[in-house]
Amino acid sequence: MAETDPAKGASEWATWRERVDLDEYEQRWKKLAESGENPHGEAGLVSGFAPGSVLDAGCGMGRVAIELAARGVNAVGVDLDPDLLGRARELAPELEWHLGDLATFDLERTFDVVVAAGNVIGFVATEDREAAVRGCAAHVAPGGRLIAGYSLNRRWPSLELYDGWCAAAGLELEHRFATWDGQPFEGSSGAYHVSVHQRPGS
Repeated sequence: MAETDPAKGASEWATWRERVDLDEYEQRWKKLAESGENPHGEAGLVSGFAPGSVLDAGCGMGRVAIELAARGVNAVGVDLDPDLLGRARELAPELEWHLGDLATFDLERTFDVVVAAGNVIGFVATEDREAAVRGCAAHVAPGGRLIAGYSLNRRWPSLELYDGWCAAAGLELEHRFATWDGQPFEGSSGAYHVSVHQRPGS
């Protein structure tokens, strides 16, 4: 399978990718904003750490990176799906977008924050998840953070497994939330987590 095959990933990703209408998906976030809801919880949480640079890992259409750039952050995106990445480039041609697989990519630089929002880790193929976490961690600068959120279910990595991968990559758990708006995490019985792991240093 090609490195940037858009169907590469967990079965849930392949199903989502086959069924989703990209125009409708893009409009979903605009409608949320128009209804008065905040569609940018991820960018809000990331911004709270005052990063100068952010890598949006598994960026899709670039929603998080584009919002961070609007807030003055040097934002870069990477995704293995050329169609989604094409939409990102159309929406924000001034930003830096890379076609690549999280399990193998190397941008040869580091960032203050690497964020993997939107169930990215769960959507990675089972056999590639540890490598994807390791690849994301490799792009975290000293003192920087990897921030990831995904649903907690039997098919996707447990917190213990994910924390172990992060630890093996040199990262330490700093915060854990239940939502992107920072609600307290109530334990492993929760349905979702947002975990912040930091690389020691400055």
